[in-house]
Amino acid sequence: MTSTAPSRRRVLVVEDELMIRMLLEDMLTELGYGIAATAGRLDEAMQVAHTMVFDVAILDVNLNGQPISPVADALAGRGLPFIFATGYDEDGIPDIYRDRPMLKKPFQLDSLRRTLE
Repeated sequence: MTSTAPSRRRVLVVEDELMIRMLLEDMLTELGYGIAATAGRLDEAMQVAHTMVFDVAILDVNLNGQPISPVADALAGRGLPFIFATGYDEDGIPDIYRDRPMLKKPFQLDSLRRTLE
């Protein structure tokens, strides 16, 4: 498969399930994206959200029982785009962010590509 994304486009992946995070990283790499950073806990995600430079973030809606809202707020404050990832419906997404793209779990390569475009 040929890459459709410039290799310089870098993604922050925030996901608490290690296997899902690894799968997502592999899929992003296959699509031609670089991984800027990963985080599996809210404190890690907050640090990265405030300090790193990346093109887009994929945020698991629920990190070990903690809502992702503070990370979304930090990214929105910096003007950085983000996508929510969830195995549920949009009820877990804060009302203020319901207009943001949502990626349904389990991830499919085509849906990931479309969402990132």
